[in-house]
Amino acid sequence: MYFLHIYFENSRWNGAGEVCFSKNPHEIAKWTLISSGPSGQELLRLIATACAGTRLSTRLPFSWQRLSRKTDSPLQVEFVLALHPADEVLPREATVWGSGIRVDGKGAPNNLKKEQYRFLPPSIPARRAKTGLGHSNLFFLGYGSKLKHHDGTDDFDFSDPFFRTTRFHSLFCSQAPLTDPVEFLTRLHYRAIRCKRLAPTHVLDRLSLLFKSHLAIETRRWQEGECDFREEWLALAPWQRRAALPVLDATRHLLGGYQRQARPLDLPGFILLDRPDLLCSTELFPRWVQLLDLLLPQMQFLITVPGETRRRFPRRLLVKRHGIPAPPDPPEKKPARLPRGIILLLDVDSRLPNLALMKLSWYFKSQGRRVVLARGQAFVAGVEAVYASAVFSRPPTQKRVDKLRKHYGDSFLVGGSGVDVKMRLPKEVEPMPPDYSLYPELEDRAIGFLTRGCPFHCPFCIVPLKEGKIRQVSALDELLTGGRQKLILLDDNILAHPRAEEFLQEMAGRKVEVNFNQTLDLKLIDREKARLLKRIRCSNLRFTRRVYHFSLNENRNLDELRRKYQLFGFGSRENVEFICMYGFNTSLAEDVERFRFLRSLPGAYVFVQEYLPIPGGPPPNTADFFDGRADELIDQLVRILFPQNMKSMEKYYRWVSREYVRTFGRLHLGLVDTIFRYNHRQDRGLYIARMANLHRDVPQDEHPGGITRTPSHQTNKSS
Repeated sequence: MYFLHIYFENSRWNGAGEVCFSKNPHEIAKWTLISSGPSGQELLRLIATACAGTRLSTRLPFSWQRLSRKTDSPLQVEFVLALHPADEVLPREATVWGSGIRVDGKGAPNNLKKEQYRFLPPSIPARRAKTGLGHSNLFFLGYGSKLKHHDGTDDFDFSDPFFRTTRFHSLFCSQAPLTDPVEFLTRLHYRAIRCKRLAPTHVLDRLSLLFKSHLAIETRRWQEGECDFREEWLALAPWQRRAALPVLDATRHLLGGYQRQARPLDLPGFILLDRPDLLCSTELFPRWVQLLDLLLPQMQFLITVPGETRRRFPRRLLVKRHGIPAPPDPPEKKPARLPRGIILLLDVDSRLPNLALMKLSWYFKSQGRRVVLARGQAFVAGVEAVYASAVFSRPPTQKRVDKLRKHYGDSFLVGGSGVDVKMRLPKEVEPMPPDYSLYPELEDRAIGFLTRGCPFHCPFCIVPLKEGKIRQVSALDELLTGGRQKLILLDDNILAHPRAEEFLQEMAGRKVEVNFNQTLDLKLIDREKARLLKRIRCSNLRFTRRVYHFSLNENRNLDELRRKYQLFGFGSRENVEFICMYGFNTSLAEDVERFRFLRSLPGAYVFVQEYLPIPGGPPPNTADFFDGRADELIDQLVRILFPQNMKSMEKYYRWVSREYVRTFGRLHLGLVDTIFRYNHRQDRGLYIARMANLHRDVPQDEHPGGITRTPSHQTNKSS
């Protein structure tokens, strides 16, 4: 993001006017020097206030009336930004757009409404800036002329959902502390040297090189396995600390704001600096700005400097330019109208290629009809008929179906288990082979059923109602057409069929690779079935590695299941995935027992799925999910670590955390720490704030976010 233009009215020192930082529509100066003094400081504050937005600005200990010339008139600020499509804008949005705020006579900032804009050119779209609790949206930094830092009090766990204010708060308050340099360098060193993570390594290497060459800081020990950064920091001269402090703070915020980027220091944004010359001697200042120039090659700098410092500013930096990003190419528009006579097939929500639509496609094409497939929602004119399939009964699917039915009227026919579990394909369509041209991404993979149905009647399952008793519906030869040797098998419970061993024997003998997509029932395994399954190359959905899929939704007969599992002779390097449902009728104690059991099986790991009631099915029964040992059990839960796919377990942790807040009106802090230990750490404060909305009646020890925080024996801070 680059800052291009600002308009203001009724500001205390600048009055009414505008400042353009882009003299050319295609480029902008990397370094812009602004006159020092009250007017220059105010200009930086106006920029920061406008870009921070109302949610953050009101969190600062600053009287916004200080920015207004007349207290009986509002202060209005409008501005123009250039965003970078790869990181900051959606594909359909313009890269250059405007926004603005208005500070009323009482000093309260408000976002401008569409009719309130007065200065933005008509050619520039105006929208409300996406500010507030995000982390990389509208990334900018701001630094005042007097800086201090945390000393053992900094928060690196993102507990405050409004931590973005720390990126520019020193512009408004000289007592606002910046990053704790010792703690930041210690954490950076650990992640770079000990953990060898890519982004921290890149940051530490660049800091080490530039601090040594431009600030004469000896950084050799920074690359060693052990380094005492408090000792290193205290060994620096006072001028070195002052010069290094904003550099470390900027680095910390870039690394925290772009946690998925390998080279966060190379990303665009802008930095506001008020009198940075006060951090250095007159002789050192040119070297300090050169350090920033090399450290942050894509950053835009807007700085206030006095006349004598301006004359010593490196000339070669003032001629540097950044290109203003061009708008992305518009996406190809789908035709609003298709030729008459077309049959439109709609795959409303499938995660897999939809077999029913593939059979319909073959049926209509065999009659000489033209068929078109669309996914999600598609509103087109000119079609003869629309056949849709909805697999899930979730609210988003129902909303899509309602909109489609309203649009197409009588020409719209929808089926699938998400709408009607008893609806079937017509008798003349069901025997048809699937049309693989409908889903070219299948490539050499076949898809279909050998058997349908299941002899069991699990209350949470749709299969007994939808498919009935188990029966064979096709042969292997009928599925493996066109020379295909990879099969996505959709059978509900193939091992329950009396001829299961024959099916497995044929797959093994023909060396067919099989993805048992709906999992296998471990209860039905015997020695011969285990031997046959080991001969079959059981694979993941993409057929890139061998994976065995089982399910475990209850805790009955775990000792017997262990014996069945041992028939396979799995080792610790195997990939054996167990689909585990939660949120139906198990307690936390039962879930912990189930996960501990799976962790004890060599090669086993979990993929968790939340229970979603089928139409007419039983609601979840979690009233007794917690007992008096809730905290103890959660501490046990987060200690159960699987060798892979722990991101799936994070879904379960989040669900337990929400249920815990709803039940007890407080957070289990150890569980929150576990959720954000490795992934999305910057969202921790936002998560805490959202959890506060789940329970408003807080009887004691209220946390600023609105809920009580309960400590845990497993409270570990992430590095």
